[in-house]
Amino acid sequence: MQRSRFLVGVLGGVAAVAALGALVTHLVSGTESTTRLDEFTTVTVDGHKALAPNIVAGRTQSKYHPLPWVGTELTGVTCPSGLKAVPGATLTCTGTKSGGETVDIPVRVNKADAKSVTWAFDR
Repeated sequence: MQRSRFLVGVLGGVAAVAALGALVTHLVSGTESTTRLDEFTTVTVDGHKALAPNIVAGRTQSKYHPLPWVGTELTGVTCPSGLKAVPGATLTCTGTKSGGETVDIPVRVNKADAKSVTWAFDR
């Protein structure tokens, strides 16, 4: 009887740790970002406010491989221009895998207003 309670306790503990790990992975591995549009992050592209290419590239690179078991490690992520602060706007950034292979990273704007832009990339 005591042995079965111990086993149930151990299995319950393992399940709780696994669920917590899954939750942390989900929270850390998100690809959506909301970035404030201010004098340090904003450029102009075709007459529209846009998120500066270095901001998009840096955030994408840092979130592309947030944990060892999520995503592929990339270096040298660059974006050709700023990401227009217009819902539906798209941009393709590029990065390099450790083997030298180039990876295209589609980026899109989900929501934008005068003060911020919410955008995401595809992993």
